[in-house]
Amino acid sequence: MNRDLLVDLLDRNDEHVSSAAAADLAARRDGQRPPVVSVCCSDSRVSQEGMWAVDRPGFLFTAGNIGNRVSDRVDGERVLDGSVAYPLAYTDTDALAVVGHTGCGAVGAALSAVRTGDLPREPGVRADVEELMPIVEAGLDALGRDGETGAETAAEEGPSVRNRLVEYNVHEQVAIARETDEAADADVYGFVYDFHGAYGGPDGAAYLVNVDGERDLDALRDRVGSEHADRVDTLL
Repeated sequence: MNRDLLVDLLDRNDEHVSSAAAADLAARRDGQRPPVVSVCCSDSRVSQEGMWAVDRPGFLFTAGNIGNRVSDRVDGERVLDGSVAYPLAYTDTDALAVVGHTGCGAVGAALSAVRTGDLPREPGVRADVEELMPIVEAGLDALGRDGETGAETAAEEGPSVRNRLVEYNVHEQVAIARETDEAADADVYGFVYDFHGAYGGPDGAAYLVNVDGERDLDALRDRVGSEHADRVDTLL
């Protein structure tokens, strides 16, 4: 057992207990009404609370998995993931934010699997990657590549193609969510969190790429106003 790490976790909890954020829990013991549920990739570099500067409990209902997928399969049928459906159905949450991120390992693994046929060995990871593979295949078709060959080598094209597929996956997840009954009345936003300079801005910037299926940049900029117009962009 790594005792130093265990102690570090408890030290961090001590800091939390003494913070103002923990004191806010008293007002929320009997329920929650978060306005937003966020689905993000479960990557240690991508903090859902951090990217939205959430320092108090009660604002953000968080769901995470590799590849920021919004759906699950129940008895062979695709349904909205329970961690997403729950707040929309039971806590008066009326907005869903789907957040991909540049350099996504899950999208990269799915891209590699499409090209080579090699899948991760771990059953759970393999199942998650397999869920992303049809989206990656469709994305490669949309980008005009067959996933096996191209003018550039895989090493040369990898980062840019992967980041474009990250955005493509966000669009697909938004579309999947909007087809469900639970999200029918919700606003569904699509973002890409960038810490590779892919969109040309600062590390940690979240770029709006989709609102309720709308992808036109001018329309999206109208939605957010001139103050945040530079946070609307696309790689596609």
